[in-house]
Amino acid sequence: MGRFCWDEFCISLPDLVYWEQTNFKEIEVLTVAPIRVLHCVAGLAHGGYESLIMNLYRCIDRQLVQFDFLSSFPGVYEEEIRQLGGVIHSIPFITQKGPFSYTHGLNRVLTASPQYPIVHSHMDKFSGLVMRQAHRAGIPVRIAHSHNTQNEGGLLFHLVKNYYGSMVLPHATHLMACSKAAADWMFGSASDKAFLIHNGIDPERFSFSPELRRAKRQELGLSHSTLVFGHVGRFTAQKNHLHLLDTFQQICTLHKDSVLLLVGTGQLEETVRQTTQRLGLSERVQFLGAREDVPQLLLAMDCFVFPSLHEGLPVTLVEAQATGLPILASDAITDEVCITPLVHRTPLTCSHQEWAKKALALAQEFTNRHSDKAALGAAGYDIHTTAQWLTQFYLTAAEHSA
Repeated sequence: MGRFCWDEFCISLPDLVYWEQTNFKEIEVLTVAPIRVLHCVAGLAHGGYESLIMNLYRCIDRQLVQFDFLSSFPGVYEEEIRQLGGVIHSIPFITQKGPFSYTHGLNRVLTASPQYPIVHSHMDKFSGLVMRQAHRAGIPVRIAHSHNTQNEGGLLFHLVKNYYGSMVLPHATHLMACSKAAADWMFGSASDKAFLIHNGIDPERFSFSPELRRAKRQELGLSHSTLVFGHVGRFTAQKNHLHLLDTFQQICTLHKDSVLLLVGTGQLEETVRQTTQRLGLSERVQFLGAREDVPQLLLAMDCFVFPSLHEGLPVTLVEAQATGLPILASDAITDEVCITPLVHRTPLTCSHQEWAKKALALAQEFTNRHSDKAALGAAGYDIHTTAQWLTQFYLTAAEHSA
């Protein structure tokens, strides 16, 4: 457990220390400020690693550890972060004003007083830049966390990311990853040194409830007989929304009373909207944007369709399984996310018609849904357990670096 010294007084966490002053026989209560951890992210929209961080933030003992954020893009979590006591530092992203502007903003935050004892970066290979600057700023604990298994973008973007990725191992003090594949991709030969952090959730938030299911479907204008297919994720090439739309078009030919819910935002949203219109699906597809009621939306669905091109460990699939929702996913997702028999993987090389038949069968088969909290907990996906471990990790790391 971490220890902090104020003058001659040594304070042990998490104990409260009371200092009795002899003068005037007054009792002054001394409280220890929590260790502040700076989480470096691209943005604060609803996404996989953002959901993990927020799940941890809600469950972590904030009397011992407090989260602050370095972010470039706003999102739905900003208000909640401030309510939980976090500070958000906003700087332009690398792709907005270039690496020099980003580095300048980053340095300003890293060198401010009081200095952060721990920097935890979630920016994949761009974390190399964060690690290097944190090292130069003298921050003792520098954590690089991998959440993916492949670069996005074109050749030039790949080259830039790989350049910064080469800085991770020389400057990071600790490595973390959401899966073995994510560790292998980002850390290479050093992947065996990475801590594997499961993308856990709070099972209670995703417990199946027939009442909540009916209420959310009614709110969305969905009848009892309608088959509801869904997807939660950013509108990026990685998530493969165009494959999803082609699959859903085939579903509609097999079962006319079908609806597709798309939750999320992203740079390709307009392209997906245009494709939806071109395929004649505008009346059957609901674009719901960034939402804070994802647990209830998952309850409203009958099948989760997830044709991603690559993934680290998608927390949305953990959440879907917690609600008892059957999943049809591409075989590109990692083995670690297949916690229950609800996950069915299919190659992207299969036809859209075959995907549609499988999705339709799953939606019609799983009519008696229930949450399997025991399976999630046994597999290490209960966020409360992860938060306890991470609290101790932060405290121990800060103590050893002091």
